[in-house]
Amino acid sequence: ADIHQMLEAKRTLLLAISHELRSPLTRARLNTELLPETTEVQPSREALLRDLALMRDLVTDLLESERLASPHAALHREPVDLSALVCDVVCELQTAHAQPDGSGAPHIDTALPTALPALPLDPTRMRLLVRNLLDNALRHSSQASAAPRIEVQPLPDGAVHISVRDFGPGVADDQLPHLGQPFFRPDVARTREGGGVGLGLYLCRLVAQAHGGSFAVRNARPGLEVVVVLPAHKA
Repeated sequence: ADIHQMLEAKRTLLLAISHELRSPLTRARLNTELLPETTEVQPSREALLRDLALMRDLVTDLLESERLASPHAALHREPVDLSALVCDVVCELQTAHAQPDGSGAPHIDTALPTALPALPLDPTRMRLLVRNLLDNALRHSSQASAAPRIEVQPLPDGAVHISVRDFGPGVADDQLPHLGQPFFRPDVARTREGGGVGLGLYLCRLVAQAHGGSFAVRNARPGLEVVVVLPAHKA
């Protein structure tokens, strides 16, 4: 009972701090955007906006992870065309990573079924899962031999198999069990280009589990593959 109370107090404190940080971060971003876009100020202005965006994303991820980790996590299920959702996220990421002139957009291979029935899923949480998996794959594909790949495949029992693979350096085998844990970052080549604080895969695991599914990571040699299996939904 004491341990449970301690963990609940820690969770409550984390949620309170995360909520309280949102307002000052929003004010700081607005004030930064009001800075003059002069040659002297612009580099500092852009650096501040980048750092503030990272802090905003961290607070958002912390709040979402606590919501999903709660035993009372509620999903807002509705019929979702998973193939269309994946296509939308791929387009969003390619636009976000493209240069202002439209060049430099990363290529992402897709293998999607053409007649997948609508599935009762939480569309916001599924977009989060797909976006985080692809973001992670893109981050480790800049020097890879091939583009990252996402595949969606229906299984005979009505479940759906989702896999995202990159062709980067992978991770040490003894670190695989820790991927998907909060704030874990492998201390190998995959971290050299930075990015994230170790919440992306953790959120993906929570989303999969909230839907009653499974989350697994394996070295694909080359690269890393994350597999999510969503079970057939029983009415």
